[in-house]
Amino acid sequence: MNKFLKLAILLMVASCGGGGSQAPRNLDNACLLAREKPQYFAAMKRTEARWGVPVHVQMATFHQESKFIGNAKTPHRYALGIIPLGRQSSALGYSQAIDSTWKDYQQATGKRSARRTKFQDAADFMGWYMDGTTRSLGISKQDARNQYLAYHEGRSGFANGSHNSKGWLLSTATRVQQRANMYQTQLAGCRR
Repeated sequence: MNKFLKLAILLMVASCGGGGSQAPRNLDNACLLAREKPQYFAAMKRTEARWGVPVHVQMATFHQESKFIGNAKTPHRYALGIIPLGRQSSALGYSQAIDSTWKDYQQATGKRSARRTKFQDAADFMGWYMDGTTRSLGISKQDARNQYLAYHEGRSGFANGSHNSKGWLLSTATRVQQRANMYQTQLAGCRR
């Protein structure tokens, strides 16, 4: 009986290990990432088919937002460097969607049970958001840099040029585009 109890506890702990929230091992190789997390790749292909947002653009944005970590949250803020004030925003999950935008997505798509910590839902959200950005701002779905800027600042913020005064954000958006280009090249050479 003692061995059975130990085995049961071990299985229970292993099943709660949170493996789905761990980042893939190689974030710099799209082919290895797709091989390690085929469910992620399949979700991004479905998003590409539904919303027209290329897989490489999604991958680069997921990399920047969460490094493919399902329970990612923004850092805490502190007053005087020691007094906790809470998180920087309500952003959560793979896509780092904030509460209000996630609720808009759930309402618009009818996916009331969608979760930010579920990759398939996060990919569909990203496609929905970027499709809306293309329709409202005219930004190409291939343009990872400007799609990222509109994703980060919100469509209104992008339209008002809020990103133009943030050098760090412009640099980040350029890195997102470079990563998207890298992923696109790699995916073209993958053996499927």
